[in-house]
Amino acid sequence: MKEINHNDFKVSTTIKLSEIPTILDLNESEKKIEKELEDVREKLGKLQDTLYAHGKYAVLVCLQGMDTSGKDSLIREVFKDFNVRGVVVHSFKVPTPLELGHDYLWRHYIALPQRGKFGVFNRTHYENVLVTRVHPEYILGENIPHINTVDDVNEDFWDKRFEQILNFEKHIAANGTLIYKFYLHLSKEEQKNRLLRRLEKQEKNWKFSSGDLKERKLWDQYQSYYEDAINRTSVTHAPWYVIPADSKPVARYTVAKIIFDTLKKYDDIQEPELDDKTKSNIDLYKEQLENE
Repeated sequence: MKEINHNDFKVSTTIKLSEIPTILDLNESEKKIEKELEDVREKLGKLQDTLYAHGKYAVLVCLQGMDTSGKDSLIREVFKDFNVRGVVVHSFKVPTPLELGHDYLWRHYIALPQRGKFGVFNRTHYENVLVTRVHPEYILGENIPHINTVDDVNEDFWDKRFEQILNFEKHIAANGTLIYKFYLHLSKEEQKNRLLRRLEKQEKNWKFSSGDLKERKLWDQYQSYYEDAINRTSVTHAPWYVIPADSKPVARYTVAKIIFDTLKKYDDIQEPELDDKTKSNIDLYKEQLENE
């Protein structure tokens, strides 16, 4: 099977999404790819146990993509072998009245994983420079001082918001959060096929919303703003990875492999050693338990 190299997907120079393929051929059957994913996610689960014992790092996995890009199923399949206490998933939808009563990053701050755990953001703080950029009228609901009309949501506003997001990530990275940002790169044709399946299969009807078709008409705008966001915010401590997503099994395996291969390079993530007193008395403690 074709080897996955995380640098092939990492955004380290200016990219154009239209020039990046949405299909990745691993030269292997879907069944084999799923088996490889099982192996990697088992290793990831064990690594998280060590991460928890070490207690100095948290891992934040950010997933973005167009509707139907496979975020939900990727989360289910990649993190299936984790201790349930070791991973927390947050799905960010339309802000609630409580969330709108705070600055836009507040709900993301309070959802950050604690040290020793993985946090997964299904849609992320980048919605605030993606959906709101396509629909700037949404910004008015945030009740920001001096933002009174859509005309006030100008390029200077977006420049400042990108700067705030970069500062947010810089701050949490400096305090022990390892950040992975994945864009699931789906073709428009494959999105159409997946939307049709939602309509054709009764058990998937509930996933369909007429709003999906309205947003699909804005495809080019979304692609432009995704491209801009990725290019502005892919930095060393919080890189973006563009993942071909027309095949769900391939996308899942690629994401899992990138996380595992890069995390295992942190050779300081080790289970702590027992203190000398406990270590020297292990036989005594065993004897006490065995003689109860």
